[in-house]
Amino acid sequence: MKHYRLTFIGFGNVGRALVHLLQRKRVHLKIRHNITFSITGIATGRHGFAVDPGGIDVQKAMGLIEMGDSIASLSTFKVKDALAVIQHSGADVMFENSPVNPVTGQPALDHIRTALEIGMHAITANKGPVVHGYRELTKLAEARRKKFRFESTVLGGAPVFSVFREAMPAADLLSFKGILNATTNIILSRMERGETYEAAVKFCQSIGVAETDPTNDVDGWDAAIKVAALITVLMETPFTPQQVERRGIRGITPEMIESARAQGKRYKLVCSAERDGERLKASVGPELVDSSSPLYGMMDSSTGVTFRTDVLPDYSISVSEREGMSGGPQETAYGLFADFVSVIAR
Repeated sequence: MKHYRLTFIGFGNVGRALVHLLQRKRVHLKIRHNITFSITGIATGRHGFAVDPGGIDVQKAMGLIEMGDSIASLSTFKVKDALAVIQHSGADVMFENSPVNPVTGQPALDHIRTALEIGMHAITANKGPVVHGYRELTKLAEARRKKFRFESTVLGGAPVFSVFREAMPAADLLSFKGILNATTNIILSRMERGETYEAAVKFCQSIGVAETDPTNDVDGWDAAIKVAALITVLMETPFTPQQVERRGIRGITPEMIESARAQGKRYKLVCSAERDGERLKASVGPELVDSSSPLYGMMDSSTGVTFRTDVLPDYSISVSEREGMSGGPQETAYGLFADFVSVIAR
């Protein structure tokens, strides 16, 4: 029986959803994969840090966080930052879920670099280090005989990167087009039903898919960094969100929505990239789509993307809205869990 010690850098909604999923799948992991696990490090943005190589009582940690208290009392080491948590946790696997920095990828980049250097597998839902450090971190992981995985960075828990890595070897990606941001799709869908932009944003905030400041979603930055991540990894070309031609949805008015509906069309925040000779063209912006488009039927939190390769003309992956699910932490947590199982099952 192999025992894995886990450390969590970032312990917000996604991190806590992952803990619940790990606990729910504990018996499955033991029977099917012959492993057990404990959590030996937690770093939070507002509730302090805790390290215990013998295992943290994670239920107590979550209880303290829910009450707004610090988790430092659960620590057997005095640690003052996330890097110290990584260094002292004695973990085998690090889950990095700190806030995304689209400009530099920090501090997540340093978190993952440090974890790999001291012999941990690194799994993240953070798009920043994928865009700004993919080649470096991949080479470092290979040198340390560890894994760097990031399935949750695009389309939540749906397999995208693993499909190309494992099921489509040597396929050259020529272009892709899709909806990659669930929040803006919910907003546009609710506006089509007559809700105001402001009310739709507040709804997204109330269910936890939009931050208090929704700028990254509504101005297209979240979508742009996902486009950059897909290009960087699947098209093997370093690309930043600043290189993506970007427009958000703030300018979409109820009158525009109504006019589109009269024409049998809808506005969607469309993400696309295409190889044009030696150049790559990438964009994020609101577009009118009609019923002939696969994007037309993607409503509310549904997302998806169609890839065109040199060996398969069109290959689509979509995540449809399900009752009680809103493209939120649970789906992202599953992507992290799937990466963990992939890493430990080899």
